[in-house]
Amino acid sequence: MIIKNGRLTFLFIFFLSCISKNFAQYEVVKAFPNLSFSNPVDLQNSGDGTNRLFVVEQQGIIKVFSNNQDVSSEKVFLDIRDRITSGGETGLLGLAFHPNYIQNGYFYIDYTSPSTTLHTVVARYKVSNSNPDSADENSELILLTQEQPFNNHNGGRVVFGSDGYLYISFGDGGSGGDPYNNGQNLQTFLGKILRIDVNSANGNLNYSIPSSNPFAGNISGYKEEIFAYGLRNPWRFSFDFTTNKLWCADVGQNQLEEIDTIQNGKNYGWRIMEGKHCYNPPSDCDTSGLTLPIWEYDHSSGNCSITGGFVYRGNSVPELIGKYIYADYCTSNIWALDANGTSIENKFLLKAPGRITAFGVDQKNELYLCNFDGNIYKFKPTATGIKNLNYKPENFELFQNYPNPFNPSTKITYILPDESRIKVEIIGILGNIIEILEDRIKPAGNYELEWNAGNNSSGVYYAKFSVKSISGNEYSKTIKMVYLK
Repeated sequence: MIIKNGRLTFLFIFFLSCISKNFAQYEVVKAFPNLSFSNPVDLQNSGDGTNRLFVVEQQGIIKVFSNNQDVSSEKVFLDIRDRITSGGETGLLGLAFHPNYIQNGYFYIDYTSPSTTLHTVVARYKVSNSNPDSADENSELILLTQEQPFNNHNGGRVVFGSDGYLYISFGDGGSGGDPYNNGQNLQTFLGKILRIDVNSANGNLNYSIPSSNPFAGNISGYKEEIFAYGLRNPWRFSFDFTTNKLWCADVGQNQLEEIDTIQNGKNYGWRIMEGKHCYNPPSDCDTSGLTLPIWEYDHSSGNCSITGGFVYRGNSVPELIGKYIYADYCTSNIWALDANGTSIENKFLLKAPGRITAFGVDQKNELYLCNFDGNIYKFKPTATGIKNLNYKPENFELFQNYPNPFNPSTKITYILPDESRIKVEIIGILGNIIEILEDRIKPAGNYELEWNAGNNSSGVYYAKFSVKSISGNEYSKTIKMVYLK
């Protein structure tokens, strides 16, 4: 999805044959060769143990299918084309499943509506009571709306954090240069990432405001839903649940694309800054109180619009574990950003086919690429193979439990780079400690823990690892696990 002053160019250029031999260890292939989609802009898994994937098509359809490379057909999960304005940068733009989807069947979408004036709508829907592959189109509950002054820069990402709150991205309202300075205006949703509690209603709202939101309870007229601001168009953002960092790719204006790690209450600079450089004014701008991006790249060599991805936590490409994988829409370049140490390293991986609009992950945290050529791509496993952990990382590494969901036991693999004291806690959805699996000093090496949840109820649990190495490094990482009886 290109966000450039209202121009979205759909060009289907195939670059697969041009992959550099210098980076031949990385390759993307069609994940589902027998399926094709119309303008896919999001891919999600429902986290319910069914191993299904859901692809969002921009015109207003969500399709569901089995996560099997030989799958030959998909089903329509939701069709709300009659409620949506689609085209350019408008349409059905985001999907998120409730953390407790297994029990309540709720999911959340972000779309632009064809009302008298263009609006963004964030709404809740419910799966059908009789068919898990179909949603109830009449179950819509609108949570919030926002008038859009222009038809570009609509954001559209919806994501649940480990805190159980729903995070929502809004662009600055469109046009070019943020003419209304919405990014810095705390009285609008535009140019912000919001955070709301969808599990309780308050007053005339169908949600409530988390008390830890930076402007909760203010008397200045600031939007209490705001979590972070000063963003131009945060088209795609994602959580790394191992570190609990929120990664955001913010699409730039004419010169720079940026990557931010979003924190509560921070101002990320737009329209004062584009990336790490002054924009308005073009020089000698006041940067006090601003949080600058951790990475930026310019528009040389045809780059023009960042597509945010995920920190890779799968097993197919172990060399990429812990690195943030992202792309540029115009060039189809894919990079891996390593920001785990004291310095930041950005590595070019490959040039992909077509135009990458979004990334998504399945229940095993394997990474997928949505492409406007109609295909979904994935990384081909490398020679180091799946589950080959015979290497020593510089930092502590934690892998997603497997199987997940599980019944009644699951295994968790981790690697200690040097001798460390490690504490492993199993934590419930409400933050209560269920069990301490480990609390001792262990030498460097590869380890596997097993947790049997047989004495607990079905639901979501977290495994929290707290590590302090003899070299003085400290790590705290968490993974999300789903227990299904």
